[in-house]
Amino acid sequence: MKRSVDVVVAGLGVVGSAVADELSRRGLRVVGVDPRVPPHRLGSSHGETRMIRQAYSEEPLYVPLVLRAYQAWRDLERRSGRRLLFEAGGLVGGIPDGELVRGAEVSARTYGLRLERPDPEEAAERYPFLRLGADQHLVVDPRAGYLLAETCVSAFLDQARAAGAELRTGEALVGWTEQGSGDGAGLLVRTSAGTWPAGGLVLAAGAWTGRVAAAPALRLQPVRMVQHWFRAEDAGFDPRTLPVFLIEYRAGKILYGFPDVGSGVKAAFHHGGRPADPDRARAPASREEVAAVREALGRHFPSARWRPVRSEPCLYTLTPDRHFVLDRHPASRRVVVAAGFSGHGFKFAGALAGIVADLLAERRPAFDPAPFRLRRFPPGTPGGR
Repeated sequence: MKRSVDVVVAGLGVVGSAVADELSRRGLRVVGVDPRVPPHRLGSSHGETRMIRQAYSEEPLYVPLVLRAYQAWRDLERRSGRRLLFEAGGLVGGIPDGELVRGAEVSARTYGLRLERPDPEEAAERYPFLRLGADQHLVVDPRAGYLLAETCVSAFLDQARAAGAELRTGEALVGWTEQGSGDGAGLLVRTSAGTWPAGGLVLAAGAWTGRVAAAPALRLQPVRMVQHWFRAEDAGFDPRTLPVFLIEYRAGKILYGFPDVGSGVKAAFHHGGRPADPDRARAPASREEVAAVREALGRHFPSARWRPVRSEPCLYTLTPDRHFVLDRHPASRRVVVAAGFSGHGFKFAGALAGIVADLLAERRPAFDPAPFRLRRFPPGTPGGR
């Protein structure tokens, strides 16, 4: 039997590491476990960069959360002494009634956010390298940008350790049971290295959460996606010239990308992918996968010759509605699930950590997590694809 702790955090990707940091800074005794050594390249928190934006296309309800996340990233920068967030601006282009442009407009209008709307002539002058179709519109989120993915995870882990957390790699969650009653109630959290008596447990295991959660209501589908890096020959697409970008070139078909921060311009599709076993999702990118993204880049950024540099799989963990799960486990109020971030959760990590900590403490979070509760999936809801 291990020593007693307040909380065990299972999974130390960006959300789990942020939760470990938050709980430790609140004075709790925290143990974090991960079967791998984060930051690693096997989950959803790697790949050099992650996007952040304020005029959030997916749903206006995310705007207060992302505004809090900006504050959390700046706070982590201050505490860690590392530069993490770069506001390079963001180009959001696509069909006018598509989810990207329309969603950004709705979020900006709802929360009074600054959103630039260059006409075609101004857009051509400011972004001569960008080509959109005649039926496509462009809006610019000046506060959008990118985060350095692995550096963010490392910063959270380092700050959690500095605040007293014990972070144990090579140790996997096996399960848990309730023990005791009244003031002596708690959990016995079983890992591959032993059993931890604990007051609470956070399930933040990314694509593996469905396996360890053992909850039929938790409908999570791991999906293999691929990130690609290209050299933009004959063009200088560093952060001084190229903002982050999202282009909905057909309804629901989205190309996104980042400026060259050292390894090349990163680009990928936000759609597609295929259901995957997270332990067997490392298949190299096919020639067809690389060619499809290269063709899309060439169509929208025709001034460059795009030379593939490398490709790397990553995992999305989809919920049926593509919104997050932040809730207590159906079988125990002492267990909080933070999962199902559906390919757009990284940027929110610092804000999500506060919600998870409040749920564990049975306090009302500053951000109401009701939209992310499990009860929105009644019996019979189709799975995550």
